[in-house]
Amino acid sequence: SWTGDAGDAVAARDQYAALLPIGARVSGAEHPATLTVRANLAYYTGQAGDAVAARDQYAALLPIRERVSGAEHPNTLAVRANLAYWTGRAGDAVAARDQYAALLPVSERVWGAEHPEALSDRGNLAYWTGQAGDAVAARDQYAALVPIRERVSGAEHPATLAVRADLASWTQISGG
Repeated sequence: SWTGDAGDAVAARDQYAALLPIGARVSGAEHPATLTVRANLAYYTGQAGDAVAARDQYAALLPIRERVSGAEHPNTLAVRANLAYWTGRAGDAVAARDQYAALLPVSERVWGAEHPEALSDRGNLAYWTGQAGDAVAARDQYAALVPIRERVSGAEHPATLAVRADLASWTQISGG
């Protein structure tokens, strides 16, 4: 992960790809650590430019993660969020929107409606709603998110500023 964090997603992907069979052999294919390696491999596959493969890897991982960790475990929620994100990046904004719409109530129940993870899921739902062709709904979702983000993170926090910028963008796109 340090390699990827340093900006070399291809090398990080390749390192996780090399590590995965070793982890599966040593710990087992469904050991939580092995599943984390699979998730990291999927993430860096996407970061390296292959959104379709990342989506497919997360889709294959999700039922295993649900079975091993439970449907509402934080790692399972992370896989669901990443599957939705990479689904959108692979070109299916409608499916990404629908996946975030299904994830958000679970995320809010598990984390709490104002937890940063739940707020991130809300922002992603708004974004993919807009990308799916509903600029008015995206604008309205961002408008509802801004005051919550301001209260939780502060008016000048980078996440708040990003949501405000998204609201401005979708306001312009929606025509008002």
